Amino acid sequence: MTRTELSTIGEFGLISRINQQFTPQLSQTIKGIGDDAAVIDTGTDEYLLVSTDMLVEGVHFDLSYAPLKHLGYKAIAVNVSDIAAMNGIPRQVTVSVGLSNRFSVEAIDELYAGIQAACEAYKVDLVGGDTTASRSGLVISVTALGVVEKSKIAYRNGAKPNDIICVTGDLGAAYVGLQLLEREKREFLENPNMQPELEDKSYVVGRQLKPEARTDIVYELQDAGVIPTSMIDISDGLASEILHLCTQSGVGAQVFEENLPIADETYLANDEFKLSPLTGALNGGEDYELLFTIQQSDYEKIKNSPHISFVGFMTNQPDQVELITKGGGRFPIQAQGWQHLSK
Repeated sequence: MTRTELSTIGEFGLISRINQQFTPQLSQTIKGIGDDAAVIDTGTDEYLLVSTDMLVEGVHFDLSYAPLKHLGYKAIAVNVSDIAAMNGIPRQVTVSVGLSNRFSVEAIDELYAGIQAACEAYKVDLVGGDTTASRSGLVISVTALGVVEKSKIAYRNGAKPNDIICVTGDLGAAYVGLQLLEREKREFLENPNMQPELEDKSYVVGRQLKPEARTDIVYELQDAGVIPTSMIDISDGLASEILHLCTQSGVGAQVFEENLPIADETYLANDEFKLSPLTGALNGGEDYELLFTIQQSDYEKIKNSPHISFVGFMTNQPDQVELITKGGGRFPIQAQGWQHLSK
């Protein structure tokens, strides 16, 4: 029997392979695998949204610098972000944890204190879950449930040529925050008496350890009367996500470097590592901002929003997804973010 290594197809190849084996059988299943959340028709004027994410110790987080309370908060936030990426409102979550015997009752209390804080912040109820033993460290699996009016749902595949590409917040901070934390960990291992040098780095470190889901944008768009033509959250980097929208919508894109939102704190932190802030913005990931497209006629409704940047537009050339640099150069956008299931 031929053996194919997972690293040869990657996470998205694996998802596609699984998806090819399953065709929804029930009329209530409106959308299955392939978007930020599954979409289920409940027979009302709203769809039910369902999304699941897993965080695994040593893969998604490092407990040497990730406080358990922050980790609990992040576990909820990244799942709520998937509901927001469908233009939906989160309602309930379930949380399942795999625990080794190195964790005390007090440590688990701390984890769930973060979960509770996130539930309060996003106005969701914890309604269930599971606990089990783990021999490979801490594992957290969260399922988020939400709702969206049928007429307002936003999929990844609805973008049209000339739609405006929008990004919330700022990009690349979580990536450079991770670089700082990894640097401090290395230095601590070499000298356990050292003190962390993270003064004035609270913004970028916080963006890594305790990201926020942009549910506020869902309400803002609703109040403005704007329904995105396509939408996705930025978990694997802007480049990866814009390629998802283009591939599923059958369009191309032009993204302008000068319009990408990058915070001053991110620029300063990148200087320490001699890194390009553009690299983190395009490929860093874990920003959990929203990337979406709107019709040009909706631009006037949100053009003054302090939370939204207009970074480019979709085109009718699906084979051309380009970054336009400040100097006028054109470069194909390629997904070079974190590769799941790599060797």
